[in-house]
Amino acid sequence: NWYHIQHQETLAKKLCQLASMDTAFFGNSGAEANEAAIKIARLHGRANNIDNPVILTANQSFHGRTMATLSATGNEKVQNGFSPLVSEFIHVDFNDIDAITAHVDNANIVAIMLEPIQGESGVIIPADDYLNQVQDICQANDWLLILDEVQTGIGRTGKLFAHEYNNITPDILTLAKGLGNGVPIGACLAKGKAATLFQPGSHGSTFGGNPLVCQTALTVLEVIEKNDILYNAVQMGEYLVSGFKSKLMNSDKVVEIRSKGLMLAIELNQDCSSLLKAALDKKLLLNITGQSIRLLPPLIINKAEADSIINTVCELIDTV
Repeated sequence: NWYHIQHQETLAKKLCQLASMDTAFFGNSGAEANEAAIKIARLHGRANNIDNPVILTANQSFHGRTMATLSATGNEKVQNGFSPLVSEFIHVDFNDIDAITAHVDNANIVAIMLEPIQGESGVIIPADDYLNQVQDICQANDWLLILDEVQTGIGRTGKLFAHEYNNITPDILTLAKGLGNGVPIGACLAKGKAATLFQPGSHGSTFGGNPLVCQTALTVLEVIEKNDILYNAVQMGEYLVSGFKSKLMNSDKVVEIRSKGLMLAIELNQDCSSLLKAALDKKLLLNITGQSIRLLPPLIINKAEADSIINTVCELIDTV
């Protein structure tokens, strides 16, 4: 920036400290944060004399609705009607290391962009060592590891960042959603060589990093730290899963219950889109993805509220 903005500087330092990163760029949304990440990846390619830099992303991923992030997204339903898409993205199956290693001889690849847990596709949780193996591949091939934690970040999974479960640090980390607690902010954090690629004029955002949103994000981080929000996310996530399993153990409609902290999905053996309105009529906000009921309750949820959710969701499943 040409001008010093104290709240922005303070937030950047705080996030970089928490995430072990070196620099921060602020926008207004997760899509903007991911756009910044994509631009950094392309600059990484240019720095290595790669004329057509390619980024690997996952099938059934979601990275945003701008043209570049839409193209990075691995979901044809989201992309429908918006072709031609931005080129130089290759989509591979999520949680499949062989699908990634099949491309190591492609000299144009500069980065892998993944969600630690796929949210929009129904809370798809990879194998415990998946991200570690992905990082190893990136380091061996000079690819940047970009982790999109727009949905998983800021305590959603019981850690401040979901990748902490793997004890890794990506080259680029994107955040939004919970960071602003309702106000529009996105952040693209980078470390090492990735942090050196943006120069004055490389990127910008009119309202990104304004004092209001930065102070809000600082307050969010303070509240999380002072009120054991991460602990609550773990405990209440386990409480919800236990309640659902107890009530649904004999249901022939339930395929699987998936969870990490307060990021949960109940997969049924049939389409359950009709439950969206039925839940709203009962004053419960759900997200339905095909055959999966997706739950992302507030990180401050208590047992009484969790019991209400468990009872309502189980009643709704009985009606399918």
